[in-house]
Amino acid sequence: MGLCLSKQDNDAEDSDHHFEFAGGNVHLITAKESWEEKLSQASRESKIVVANFSAAWCGPCRTIAPFYCELSVKYPALMFLTIDVDELTDLSTSWDIKATPTFFFLRDGQQIDKLVGANKSELRKKVTAIADSFGR
Repeated sequence: MGLCLSKQDNDAEDSDHHFEFAGGNVHLITAKESWEEKLSQASRESKIVVANFSAAWCGPCRTIAPFYCELSVKYPALMFLTIDVDELTDLSTSWDIKATPTFFFLRDGQQIDKLVGANKSELRKKVTAIADSFGR
């Protein structure tokens, strides 16, 4: 599903299946029910959600996954989720995912920002700005 976008070309080997999409404080979403549960939890706890729509076959997604995990540890007041677009196609379609990775920033289930592509500096900038603006 969709394109795989990167700020730069990657020569990551497709045979490398040992990366982790979840780790640190990242929650891997494997069912629509768990997505809804996490969004409800975030609303109850007044947390901003950072949702990473990615794919196992996407080189840039694999490249940015460890950095995304680092951010989740650095900003524990935010809720970091990862959704595999191929596992949850209906959910991905409902969010109009056209490329991977796509990061959504949500407050009370509503989009407040978005980033398309594996751009570490932009992701850091957006996460930091959102964390700072909400006193996290």
